[in-house]
Formats: sequence, C-alpha cells, structure tokens
Amino acid sequence: MADPSASTAPTPAIRLRDIVKSFGPVQANRGAELEVARGEIHALVGENGAGKSTLMRVLAGMYAPNSGQMAVNGRDVTGWSTADAIAAGVGMVHQHFMLVPTLTVAENVVLGSELTRGPVLDRAAAERAVRELSERTGLVVPPHALVRELSVGQAQRVEILKTLYRGAKILVLDEPTAVLSPPEVQELWTVLRALRDQGDTIVLITHKLDEVIDISETITVMRAGRTVARMPTAGTTPQAIARAMVGRDVALALDADYAGVPAVQQLGAVPALLEVRELSVSSAAGHPVVRNVEFSIAPGEILGIAGVEGNGQTELIEAIAGLRAATGTIALGGRDLMPLDVRRRGDAGLSHIPEDRHERALVLDYSVAENLVLGQQHRFTRGAALDTGRILAHARALITHYDIRPPDAALPARALSGGNQQKIVVAREMSRDFKVLLAAQPTRGVDVGAIEFIHARLREARDQGKAVLLVSADLAEVLALSDRVAVMYGGRIVALLPRSDASPETLGPYMTGAERAA
Repeated sequence: MADPSASTAPTPAIRLRDIVKSFGPVQANRGAELEVARGEIHALVGENGAGKSTLMRVLAGMYAPNSGQMAVNGRDVTGWSTADAIAAGVGMVHQHFMLVPTLTVAENVVLGSELTRGPVLDRAAAERAVRELSERTGLVVPPHALVRELSVGQAQRVEILKTLYRGAKILVLDEPTAVLSPPEVQELWTVLRALRDQGDTIVLITHKLDEVIDISETITVMRAGRTVARMPTAGTTPQAIARAMVGRDVALALDADYAGVPAVQQLGAVPALLEVRELSVSSAAGHPVVRNVEFSIAPGEILGIAGVEGNGQTELIEAIAGLRAATGTIALGGRDLMPLDVRRRGDAGLSHIPEDRHERALVLDYSVAENLVLGQQHRFTRGAALDTGRILAHARALITHYDIRPPDAALPARALSGGNQQKIVVAREMSRDFKVLLAAQPTRGVDVGAIEFIHARLREARDQGKAVLLVSADLAEVLALSDRVAVMYGGRIVALLPRSDASPETLGPYMTGAERAA
C-alpha cells in the first residue's frame, strides 16, 4: 500500500539521482546524489576533487551527465543546456569572477540581456534596473562604477546581481567567501538569508566548516565523486563534517591550541633570516599602499600578518618577492635582495606562494608537470634543453606527496579543481631549497585534509630552522600557526605581538583601525 504522506511531501527544488560524469578516463561524479528543499540554504562540502563543482555544473547545464536523472521543481531536466537552466531560474556564481573589468557594474550585470534604445545600450535604463535590484536584495554597489575599481567584496556582489538579474530562484555559489574579509562574509550572509526568506533556494559550496555551521540548514557531503552523507546542520560540528569528508579525524585550525616554540623564545639571540626596513610601495596611480614597514623573522619562526584584506598585505608580499617596485631594505641572511629580480631572489633562498594562483602562480594551459617546475626550469635542463624525464619524475613524486588529484602529470592545470591547483603551487614552492617562505593565503580554496597537510608542512619548515612570513585572511589560521602576530592597517604594521598575547579580541581593534600601537 502506498504511503499516504508521500503525495503530500513538498517537491524539492533540486533532485539529482545517480549522476555519473566522466572526462575521458577521469570520473568526476560516480553516482552522486543531491536533494535540496525549496527556500533553504544547503551546504555542499567535500575534499578538493570530490566532484562538488562538477555536480553543480551539471545542474547548471554546463555539462551533460553520462547517466543519471535530474529534476528541478519536479520537472525532469536531465541533460539540459545552460540556456535552459537560466530560463528555469537556475544560476551559478563561480569561484573565479567572470566580469569585464573595463565595463561598469550595470554593463556587466546586463551583459547578454541588454536593455536597448534602438541598436545601442540604454545605459540609464540599465543603471536604473541594477540600482533597483541592488536595493531590493541588499547587494549595494554603485551601478556606474567601473568593475576594475571595485573591492573584491563588491565584485562578488556584482556576480550575484548578474545571476539574479536573469531571474535565478535557485542560486549556486562556488566558494563565495574565498577572497572576502570577515565583515564582507557577514554582509553576504545577510543577503543570502534575505533571499532565502523571499523563497529562493541556495546551494553553497565551501571548505570553511565554521561557515557551513553558521549559514546552512542542511549539509551534503561528497567524497571521491560520490555522496556519502546528508545531515541537518543543527546538532552537528565542524569536526563531524570533516570526518565525513575525509573519512578520518582531522585536526582543524580552529581546534589548535598554541604551544610556544622554544627557539622563538630566543628571538634576537641569532641573526634574522629576513629583515625588512622602511619598506614602502606605491600603487600604479602613485598612492602609498605600504608605508615604512619594518620587521624581522628569525630562523625557526613563523611571523603571521593579520588584517582585513586591502590594507597593503598583497603589495608587501609582492615587493619582497620582487614583483613590485619598492623603496627601503630587504635582506635575506644579510644579503641585500633589492637589486635582484624574482629568479635571483629564488636562487638566494626565497620561496613564494602567491595569493592569486591564476595571476601569479600558474600557467593554466601548461601541464601539471610543467607548472611544478615553473620558475625553476633552469634547474631541470640537460645541456640547452629541458630534461623532460627529470621533470616528469619530479612531478610524480610531488603529485603523490601532496595528493594532487587527478594524479596525472600531463593534464593541463586548468583541468584541475581550484584546490588542486593550489596544491600544485604549494608543492612547487615548498619543494624548493628555500631559507625564507612567503606564504600568502596558502590554504585558500583547499579542503580540510589539505589544510591540515599544508599546516604541517609550514610547521615542519619552521622546525627545520627556516623563516616563514604568513599572510592569511583567516585569523584562526594565523593564530594556529604563528609565533608572533603583526597586524596591518592602512599600509602600516600597527601591532606586533607575541602569540601568547594575541587573540581575536586583542587583534580586532587593530584590524579595524580602532586602536594603534603605542
């Protein structure tokens, strides 16, 4: 006899069943399943390469599944196109922004669905429509502003406005907070909750488990292309989610209890490995963005730099790496780095994990193997030619050690997930013979298992007597790893504290500019 309650159960907004999606020999989804109720915020989590983004791209019509069934609001949509998905109110906001920097906010939002007056864009109508949508959703951003002049948080709002402008009622957000400051994250949560309260359905892909607990109502966990768990958020913990993702207990940064490192107690007793004095950097427009910054890092020390993004951290790291012009002094082991280019700074013992892997760290059309020696090709030659055998052997060793997925050295880097692209960068830079490591957002976009691994490698480098300069927007990460903590605000270091004196409460006023060092 049929269950009488079955007919009265509400139809889910999304129902994906037994989805299989392969790319040649690589099987990204292996019978994956997802069910999301209407009007809820649903978190989709899993390790890098677990198949989350692929599954959502199948939902958004970007990929056709090899097999399986797809239903949206009760309608079979298996194998539909991107245009079909948009017409049905399904929109996806991707991890890496897809905006035209030289166009205005309004022009980007209406691009492809322009409001015209005759044959030309009606800019006034476009700006009016975007302003109304912005005010209605709380995604406040000036319609007339050029995208290249926006903060990262504002650019994120434009991406969401683009999707909502096309009528999306089911919104998929892929790692939306990866480049947002804590206040911007809270602003985004306010917007998402308002959209949910209006009846919209939101799927959030994220590796940040504290955010999962904070914002979602239901969680689906994927591992190795399969769905392995579905749980209500209420009553669960980040540790339980991590265990489901990885299949074992994981040491999370937010669990870490700081234990002082004996070597750091003797700061000043040995010469610093990295010394920065009166370092200043100007923007392309000539405005000062780093202002007379000074610090030193001893052998066997991690110096963490905290602060809301946009306060000079990026420019500081890039100046030390040789990517930006600067004035002042930078010395590595007593050697002046200022006259040296990027390659020679690397040869002198400086390694650099850039914060933007696409702009600064990878050539996406090069293979994984080629990216793993990028900047070090001169060390992998035989005569005048590259030694492809050594490059391949080097790549295979790092792929295994750093668990880069899929484990195929010949794949182009763009074929890998964002988290696995990050693993390429970390593997390359930490396998160099370095004395000082500049680690800018080293775990951005990677899963909890990879975060645990990268944290262990950073501590290992410190314990080997190397110096690490860590910049992270994740304050929990800074506090979990650092021996001393500096805070940057307005291009200056406004506080420098031993880790034993650093906490979210003590650092917060410095990060917001409410308090300055005496």
